[in-house]
Amino acid sequence: MNAAALTRRIRERALTLGFTSVGVAPAQASPNAEFLMRWLADGNHGEMGYMARGPARRADPRSVLPSARSVLCVSLDYYPWSTPRENADPDGMLDRVSVYARNDDYHEVMAPMLRKLLEFVHAESGKAVDGRAYVDTGPLLERELAAAAGLGWVGKNTQLLDRRGSWFFLGEILLEAELVPDSPVPDRCGSCTACIDACPTDALADGYVLDSRRCISYLNIELRRAIPDEWRAPMGEHLFGCDICQDVCPWNRKAQSPARPEFEPRPALESVTLAQLLGFSAEEFSSRFRGSPMTRARRRGMARNAAVVLGNQGDRAAVTPLAQSLRQDPEPLVRSHAAWALGRLGGAKARGELERACRADVDPEVQREAAAALERQGET
Repeated sequence: MNAAALTRRIRERALTLGFTSVGVAPAQASPNAEFLMRWLADGNHGEMGYMARGPARRADPRSVLPSARSVLCVSLDYYPWSTPRENADPDGMLDRVSVYARNDDYHEVMAPMLRKLLEFVHAESGKAVDGRAYVDTGPLLERELAAAAGLGWVGKNTQLLDRRGSWFFLGEILLEAELVPDSPVPDRCGSCTACIDACPTDALADGYVLDSRRCISYLNIELRRAIPDEWRAPMGEHLFGCDICQDVCPWNRKAQSPARPEFEPRPALESVTLAQLLGFSAEEFSSRFRGSPMTRARRRGMARNAAVVLGNQGDRAAVTPLAQSLRQDPEPLVRSHAAWALGRLGGAKARGELERACRADVDPEVQREAAAALERQGET
């Protein structure tokens, strides 16, 4: 089968499997390798050390698969869920979790689909074709590859956009087969700066460059240590991830509800409150959220985030669960953020708990956080 016919058959099969769009990019070195090196040298990756490991390898798919000649790129829509549930708890987690993470882990949804597509390539080629399939896990510049394959353009918010918006996942298959490449589409962001203007932490600067150290999604997912004090209040009520730069994008106005059951919100997000999440043990967290993208932040990270959100909400009803966390949580990271939240909420009970922590907590960082919270209260 010639390259054009094989490409057409693969495209048809990808759409039949449920992928939203499919395109082909040549397997070649990135023309933006220098930009990647500069981005890393400037420290924009924060503490995501894996980004800095072998960046030259990341910039050329043939470093991953030397025989690669083509990169098959696919997208899968997940669209934001917007239909309210009658029995949903208004204090639940749903609206505070990034849309992509409200459902089953997309890796587990897309990986089997990509394996089936690779099997189809073998069958159509009449031989075993060397290939590697990835869903946001390989050392690849996936957005750049998808843009080269004509699936969209990299927007000012650094997300891949097409005319239907950006609510989709990406996947790639590196292939030694020669396929017919697609043409890139033009950048259609124009003069719009909606995403830049809306970012509460100025993580996008002038656009097209993301400083991960300021990005809310980085702070509440990837960062394993304490969230820097200057970014806690700007985090607002973002518990896991952040969709602001996508929510405000004009191209996302055409987004629809999901058709796949795997992308329906999990019931736990509608019923579990922030106070309950804060008090979960590691076992309870694992049981509730097994198979969810939120396990990436781990229990200590999610409890840390919950404390920040409760502090930002300004409801003094949260003083009781925060005080319990400050007294009993086994993680100093969580206790220190509970202290910050209590200082933000204020009041006599919060002050009493902070004074106790200054005297009795065995961790010096928790003591420092409690003392700083007390000092801020004294200034107001």
